[in-house]
Amino acid sequence: MKFKLDTKSMVLLGLLTAIVVLFSFTPIGSIPIGPLVITLNVIPVAIAAIALGPIGGAIMGAIFGIFSFLQCFGIGIPSGMGAILAEINVPLAFIQRFVPRALDGFLAGLIFNGVAKATDVRLSCFVTGFCTALMNTAFFMLALVFLFGNTEYVQGLMKGKSVIPFIVSFVGINAVCEMIVCTIITGAVGFALYKAKLIKPITAEKASAK
Repeated sequence: MKFKLDTKSMVLLGLLTAIVVLFSFTPIGSIPIGPLVITLNVIPVAIAAIALGPIGGAIMGAIFGIFSFLQCFGIGIPSGMGAILAEINVPLAFIQRFVPRALDGFLAGLIFNGVAKATDVRLSCFVTGFCTALMNTAFFMLALVFLFGNTEYVQGLMKGKSVIPFIVSFVGINAVCEMIVCTIITGAVGFALYKAKLIKPITAEKASAK
């Protein structure tokens, strides 16, 4: 849980923020499929969680959440769903876009630390990438149903389905693709940075890289 905001941490957060901005304002980071998108912004969140722990992951998740909220107003790559939710209730739209991403980053840091202690850094990087994408989708959709489930818009999307079947059927291939991409890229980049000694995970001294 320790987080030291030193020069290296600030530089890494700055670089990852730049990537989030790039992904948010260009088609590079968003692949639209229906009302949802396959987003690559979970990757900087996962890398921050690996390199800087839960607090660093939460900071990057919060930055992701802010840009995700701005997309509701056409700032960056527009979000059709976000625009509708913001039209219904702006404060709830902010919560739905912001809180799941910050929580995702925080929990991803805890997951990396736990897996790194039990196994090794390589495996923990891949597991963190997978879990970050999985939690991003799960938290986003749960917040959507919890905050907007009684609205005509979401009721129309659910079509009478209960929460879990709705989430599974709605995200479908989007979530699967996002998890695969995030797992592969985060695992490869995270471990490469660790081996190059460009980042030093909090638990690195306790975990053996294999």
